[in-house]
Amino acid sequence: MTYGNTPYPGGSAPYPGPPAWGAWAPPPPKPGVIPLGPLGLGEILGGAFATIGRHWKHLLGFALAVYGVALAVFGGALVIAYLSVREELHQLLDRSGGSAPDSDQVVPVVVMFAGVYVFGIIAMLVANAVVYASCPAVLQDAVLGRPSSIGLLWRRVRPRVGAVLGTILITALIAAVPLLLMAVAVIGMVVTLIALAVDSTGDFAWLMLVGILGTLATGPVAIWLWVRFSFAPAVAVFEGQGTIGALSRSAQLVRGSWWRVFGISLLAFAMAAVASYLVQLVFQLLSLIPTGPASLSDGAADGGVALTIVLTTMAFGLLTTLVGQILTSAFPQLVVALLYVDQRIRKENLAATLAEAAGLQPRQPQAGYGA
Repeated sequence: MTYGNTPYPGGSAPYPGPPAWGAWAPPPPKPGVIPLGPLGLGEILGGAFATIGRHWKHLLGFALAVYGVALAVFGGALVIAYLSVREELHQLLDRSGGSAPDSDQVVPVVVMFAGVYVFGIIAMLVANAVVYASCPAVLQDAVLGRPSSIGLLWRRVRPRVGAVLGTILITALIAAVPLLLMAVAVIGMVVTLIALAVDSTGDFAWLMLVGILGTLATGPVAIWLWVRFSFAPAVAVFEGQGTIGALSRSAQLVRGSWWRVFGISLLAFAMAAVASYLVQLVFQLLSLIPTGPASLSDGAADGGVALTIVLTTMAFGLLTTLVGQILTSAFPQLVVALLYVDQRIRKENLAATLAEAAGLQPRQPQAGYGA
């Protein structure tokens, strides 16, 4: 099922005008989680919550499995890295005295764990791409009021992961420029303060100035581009576009509605961050239960209790990380995907196509939403 066989602007056939509901009196029909008409803020947020409520087993279960696999792969790489440099690592940890360690001991450890760190970043990027692709894939059924399944979800997501990953990498590179300059500013400030405390000179103040001015110059541009390309994952899934085509198509759909897309997207990310924090806070409080007075009633924990505390804390920490990552990934992407649908309804009469796909027989059908 796809949204994407309609002609694009500049092609041989123009887009139709805004949807006309001559056969229905307002409000427009609502076969799924949203009414098939231009969406307001409440309808977009409500549609995202309704999608999670109706398809939480598929959406959240799928995300949990994806991030769980990524974490397991990263853990396996970490174990392999440790086994590879175990002797060098133990020699470093067992050193006594103030002598500097040999480079033969330090370099293998640093290289190995740096490689694991890069591998972990790649694994998380791929996992994010899969989850980002799953949100519009689930939304296809939620908008039409159709049931979904894990198997159907995976069949839709699998061929689109590469394109979605490409869009994520490009937008991440755009955001990396101001973030790196901000890091330069922070480092320059710290170095300058240390230098002033030691010898009363501020020779590194220029580094802080360059970082601050660079962040102010590139930050707004990065935000503007991020919003223009925010529909790209949804386009890659709904329309089957490649990476570059999805970015271009996203820019075309956002044009004229930048501030609206920016404001609603920012609100969605803020809501997800707050929800993630509250959930993590609850799990952190629960993780303190094994360390309560009952477990330490004798004044000191024995080896078994200490091991239980460590394992419980690690388990809760892992679960907290997974839940937080799912919340901050899934909900904003559902909102952005609904913004994509809203823009196509407003600009391209997608509502008529959705109504036809839902079996409502709209007055002006539009090709492009097939089974």
